[in-house]
Amino acid sequence: MSPSSSRWNWLLWPGLISAAVATLAWTNPPPSDFEDFAADQLVNLAVTEVCGPQGLPMLLQLVVQDCPKLMLSQRQTLGSLARQSSRRWNFALFSLYRTDLGGPTGLPGLVLPRYRALTLAGAGQFLVLHTDTDPGSSR
Repeated sequence: MSPSSSRWNWLLWPGLISAAVATLAWTNPPPSDFEDFAADQLVNLAVTEVCGPQGLPMLLQLVVQDCPKLMLSQRQTLGSLARQSSRRWNFALFSLYRTDLGGPTGLPGLVLPRYRALTLAGAGQFLVLHTDTDPGSSR
């Protein structure tokens, strides 16, 4: 290996590493993208938990004709709730979101499942690292 080739390697690797770090920092999704991601996750969870056989009290089951459609209509509200109920730790290259929501609703007999999640955001993607659901718990 010639001395000039060694010098180019010395300059090339730091440049490539810097470019990779800058790309990761640039593609770290913002909180608005997390809100969209969380909305989809919560709609799916709500359909499973709230619309399931043990979800709504009998009286509400008589009133709500299409529970999954009702949950889907609340997508934006659920996303906003998730964003407000989440704490973000931004490490520039990636972010971690800790979400904690659910519990009593204020309506007699209706307690939403408590939901906790830890989500990794990076490179334009979201990955749920851990979830914990506690049906019928209070805060």
